[in-house]
Amino acid sequence: MAQAPRAVAYVAILAFTTITSFIAGFAREQIFSITIFTAIILGALLYWRFRVVFAFLGLGALFAAGVMDIEQFIKSAGLDIIMFLISMMTVVGFLEERRFFEAILDKILRLAGGSARKTVVLLMAMAALSAALVDEVTSILFISSAAIHLATRLGISIIPLIMMSVFATIIGSSATVVGNPIGVIIALKAKLSFFDFLRWATPISIVGLLMCIAITQLYFRRYLAEMDAKMKAQVAIAGVESSSSHSSKLGLGPTLLFLGTLAGLIFHTQIEAVLGLEKNTMLIGVAVIAAGVALLMERGKARELLERRVDWWTLSFFLLLFASVGTLQFTGVTEVFSSTLVAIGGGDFLTTFLFTGWTMGFMSAFMDNVLAVTLWIPIVEGMGDSGMNVYPLWWVLLFGGTFTGTLTYIGSTAGIVAVGLIERQRRGHVSLLEWIKVGSTVAIPTFSVALLLLYLQVPLMTG
Repeated sequence: MAQAPRAVAYVAILAFTTITSFIAGFAREQIFSITIFTAIILGALLYWRFRVVFAFLGLGALFAAGVMDIEQFIKSAGLDIIMFLISMMTVVGFLEERRFFEAILDKILRLAGGSARKTVVLLMAMAALSAALVDEVTSILFISSAAIHLATRLGISIIPLIMMSVFATIIGSSATVVGNPIGVIIALKAKLSFFDFLRWATPISIVGLLMCIAITQLYFRRYLAEMDAKMKAQVAIAGVESSSSHSSKLGLGPTLLFLGTLAGLIFHTQIEAVLGLEKNTMLIGVAVIAAGVALLMERGKARELLERRVDWWTLSFFLLLFASVGTLQFTGVTEVFSSTLVAIGGGDFLTTFLFTGWTMGFMSAFMDNVLAVTLWIPIVEGMGDSGMNVYPLWWVLLFGGTFTGTLTYIGSTAGIVAVGLIERQRRGHVSLLEWIKVGSTVAIPTFSVALLLLYLQVPLMTG
């Protein structure tokens, strides 16, 4: 979008939001908080590279207008989420520096032999598993590297292989609390444990992954046939095996850190019970300790690791975004939205369940999923305050923010990173409409099944 039309659209939507809020009868403080929040979101969507600038200016306007004070800022800024993400980025950065993930990937690719379908299935399974155990960004970075390497040797298009990897990464990221930033946000807001995710999210994530593999194998059958023919002709299989023979070894230190961090995150609830701590205290505590160990093992390069591997730009945006959403809650805007949703449902939980799922899902697909989930969390909390059992809705937000992220490449960080990597490598270009054509065949069926499986278990979900 050109600069001038983009600016006109920005001003027009902002004016429409303000006027609509006034007509709807919102109070002055509420109208101001809605307008500023919309300004931040629009700025992020239309001028993505400058999203932090809009967030800083928006927060400053909230302070100046008196609808945000220091106490409210500290309460709403999500410092627990930010600390968790800083710690996990440090740990993941350390493991990447030691080529830990590359060593694992090389060993798994060797199992594929000369079968294209088996190679792709293993690649997608590895993408999902690595996303679940670490995070979607790390997963797509090293899976994409392997995919580009393989496609280059075979002389085939990289785009279908990257798309399948992205789909598997996004779906796999829903399986655990650490797989996706929105999982961390939901877990800390709803006080969900790692075992809660294993019980309610992991089985549905596995079903979604199996559906995704089946759908993409069918959709890209001609591509896979071409790939299989070239692999069977041994154009590239020798190169893959040669690559594996020179793979990095799994060092003892990184392996112990990875396994220890994973075990700590899985059993954080039991650790809290033994120590008499508040729920989810050690979800953050384990991550902080693991980051400290990683920095200790880096020794002289610890500062460089923390500065380079932590995405401070994105974390700054998250902090400011969370604070601005807190203003909506503080001024009572989210309470109005919650009451409206309850009224739309007319007391029927299924209507509210489906409306929340699909509305949030499409919002997540066409805007960053963190933005969508952050906006919906206080709305769900408000529905809970009205007496509704919102425990199932937390999982609706999780799958709405992940499964529908396959619909577009802007719906998830993994998609944005992967498309950027394709363009930087000058390996082709995929338009948003081209992606939607494939992504819809994955997003709509998998999210529909996820909602069905969740709804069938609603009687078991007491929170």
